Amino acid sequence: MTDPTEPNSLRAVMEQLAAAEAERALGETPLSARERRARTVARLAAVQALYQMELGGEGVETVVKEFSDHRFEADTDEGVLAEADETYFAEIVRGVVAEQAAVDGAITKRLADGWKINRLDSTLRALLRAGAWELMHRPDTPKEVVLDEYVELAKAFFDDRDARFVNAALDGVARDVRG
Repeated sequence: MTDPTEPNSLRAVMEQLAAAEAERALGETPLSARERRARTVARLAAVQALYQMELGGEGVETVVKEFSDHRFEADTDEGVLAEADETYFAEIVRGVVAEQAAVDGAITKRLADGWKINRLDSTLRALLRAGAWELMHRPDTPKEVVLDEYVELAKAFFDDRDARFVNAALDGVARDVRG
């Protein structure tokens, strides 16, 4: 697994996500290509922030401020995070924290019997939480977009087996919350 906080890996992750977006048809969406990319970067940053919060024990507002003040600057992280939709990023991170019990419950429902969310890898938990929150609270974003984005993020950090797990878990959450 790649360390999601490692700045040198951000460019490679974004290139992988851009290639995946070019290969898939996202259907009709009111967002421009630039706006879609800004949301992709926001999702990556949200996963990083959730991971950082879990490992460092920092509060949500501290981490949102750190990203806003330092990580989204054009001269850091090879400028990759500077493309993020900062509002969308903050909405995901704050939303996951505010709704964590419901989000975790929705994910746990889709885990194998006897499995608890705390048994999952921290990065995998962050991916699932962000994706589940979007499925639960952003009905304006097509479920296919949410699934594709988080599966591609999973592929950037894990092997295909874990990416398939993310796909299955989030697809189950989508069926539960969106029908």
